[in-house]
Amino acid sequence: MEGVSLITTSDGSHTLLNTVLNEPYHSVHGALTESLHVFISNGLDVILKRDLPLVRILEVGFGTGLNALLTLGRTQHFTARIEYTAIETNPVDLSLIKNLNFIQDQRLKKFHKEFMALHEAPWNRSAYVTPQFEIHKIKIGLDDFESSSQFDLIYYDAFAPNKQPDMWTSEALGRVENLMSPNGIFVTYCAKGEVKRTLRSLGLTVYSVPGPPRKREMILAKKIPAI
Repeated sequence: MEGVSLITTSDGSHTLLNTVLNEPYHSVHGALTESLHVFISNGLDVILKRDLPLVRILEVGFGTGLNALLTLGRTQHFTARIEYTAIETNPVDLSLIKNLNFIQDQRLKKFHKEFMALHEAPWNRSAYVTPQFEIHKIKIGLDDFESSSQFDLIYYDAFAPNKQPDMWTSEALGRVENLMSPNGIFVTYCAKGEVKRTLRSLGLTVYSVPGPPRKREMILAKKIPAI
């Protein structure tokens, strides 16, 4: 795939490097570690504690599928049904996906078939990876994405603001806020003050929580309904 190369991060897990932007898809200090901390521990686990029968998740930036894989693995221990929507403008070639080593991790080995099913699922229509986990990958940008559903959890995994500034504007984040359900949660690895101020201006309650390795903070935001 032109403009993308595979690299190994500090915890031994792979990620991809966008060579045009010179930006990795995950932290070079540990791709698997970062995804577990940012999106699973601070996002999914919080939602699962609510014991909802159905959890709707939107991922902005499907990329390597690591967040979807970790979500599928974690939710198999719960009864909630998962509707997982992922938007992506530049899907990664399957030939590169097959070289990623995520499923060599002891915690993920048993999900080899599911990992490939996530990537082999057709674009622009829903597919069941397991009876509990439905994925809908859409080849579209955030500007053009519309949904009749509201989402309980947003994984905001766009490239960094200095590399992809259009994804961090008030307009872009406002579209995401509109897609969030009451009490919905937004999580991202980013911790920039400007992003926090933008999210607050959109009416979200913003928390700075400890970040993954080599990052002091990350952002968690909630859409708390007015009383």
